[in-house]
Amino acid sequence: MSSVPELTVLFQRFGIAIALGLIIGVEREKEKSEAFAGIRTFPLISLMGCTAAMINDVFAGWVFAVSFITFAAIVITTHTCTARQSPGITTEIASFLCFMFGGLVWWKMTALAAALAFVTVLLLATKKPLEGLSHKIGKKDIAAALQFGMITLIILPILPDRTFGPLDVVNPYNIWLMVVLIAGINFVGYVLIKIFGARQGIGLAGIMGGIASSTAVTLGFTRRSQNEPDLAPEFALGIVLASAIMFIRVLAETFTVQPAVGKILVIPIASAGGVGLLCCVFVWFARQKTSDRTLEKENVKTTNPFELWPAILFGLLFGLILFIAKAGQVFFGTTGIYLSSVITGLADVDPITLSLSNLAGETITNTVAARGITLAALSNTTVKMLITFTGAPSLIRYSFPIFSAMILTGLFVSFILI
Repeated sequence: MSSVPELTVLFQRFGIAIALGLIIGVEREKEKSEAFAGIRTFPLISLMGCTAAMINDVFAGWVFAVSFITFAAIVITTHTCTARQSPGITTEIASFLCFMFGGLVWWKMTALAAALAFVTVLLLATKKPLEGLSHKIGKKDIAAALQFGMITLIILPILPDRTFGPLDVVNPYNIWLMVVLIAGINFVGYVLIKIFGARQGIGLAGIMGGIASSTAVTLGFTRRSQNEPDLAPEFALGIVLASAIMFIRVLAETFTVQPAVGKILVIPIASAGGVGLLCCVFVWFARQKTSDRTLEKENVKTTNPFELWPAILFGLLFGLILFIAKAGQVFFGTTGIYLSSVITGLADVDPITLSLSNLAGETITNTVAARGITLAALSNTTVKMLITFTGAPSLIRYSFPIFSAMILTGLFVSFILI
């Protein structure tokens, strides 16, 4: 048995447990007509779980299990008596989870308890959108989800996570991870369209994709624009949003590894990304004023976005470009840094950003690192602009001017300030 912690620790743990129960209780209070517990009951449940865990550790090792069984009996009895008025068991399941969250807080797993409580509230609060999504899901959608699960959960874990080849640069795991990203971002965008509608769904997918891989977003949305040309302007907006977020991601990575290089990059990187964001705002309001057609959820016909072979081909291209970039560094030495930056940027910005940030101040100067990172970001932006040329004509009409402005702004500011 463990000893009783200090009073401040006790107050902290019990306070967090009550707060987590209160968060769930606030959401359930809105459904009070259909639920047996609300804003007062859920904090008490989490408090009971935390108290049971404390007594279990300090006094008797069987208390938590007995308390949970007793609580379960109360919940089951209550549900049986009120089943006619409230046939669902969502609130009852949430109450069990709330009891467990209180125990997790006592056992010093506060972050896990808070994260699970947030997910619980999110699932409870999105009842209507999720129910609407379930009605729109067909057999093809389920098949697409199963295929995505196969390439993610079955194939990806068994691939070796180490480099091969003459220059020791080809990593099967990383290449297939790019395949997963392309397919996954496209699939997430499809689901978001189903829930929020075309304009909002594509925009959200673009922002999320920019955090993970803006190139994958560009490839996926460009291919979809061929099959869904009416949505091409919205796909262009998502692509540009992802590209603008990419500049912010590069800046964040640089500041994390080498703040001195990040300070040099602030103005050129922020300028290029800022131009993209401003253009996105302009396109958004311009599309909002369009009167000849609307993009309401129920009127948009979306096709299944899961296309594995294009994603595989892009993954192979990604591996080839990484090999070329490595060769440039090996055979040209320091003078090949800029060339390698441009070539590496064709596939991905993150590897060259992190590499040059680590080298800055040691084998290369901060200025050289900043120039290399800027070239990689602009090279990646150029590739995405070229990818859009394979999409629908309206996709090119919207994305080409914005990409051109971003690239020219980045080059102009870089040559002046770096």
